Amino acid sequence: MTKNDLLMQFQADLLGAPVAAPSIAEITAVGAAYAAGLATGFWAGLDELRDNYTITRRWQPRMGSDERALGVADWRRAITRTVGLAQPEPVAAGAL
Repeated sequence: MTKNDLLMQFQADLLGAPVAAPSIAEITAVGAAYAAGLATGFWAGLDELRDNYTITRRWQPRMGSDERALGVADWRRAITRTVGLAQPEPVAAGAL
């Protein structure tokens, strides 16, 4: 996902906070390996791991709070409508 500039900018805008991408795209797998390495003593400690972590891209929010609030409200209305469409209509007794 961090390779998709549009998605990452959208995240920053919706969060209203900066978003950063690490140099390693598969950071979840790296985190699991780091945890295993810490548990087995391969890594001396967290400081050694911090030295391996670098940020390659950052996205700053560009959307104002009013625009963000309107967008989130629209999204919530759309979800409510969609969920409403998925609800089966009640069947009246004897209608079958």
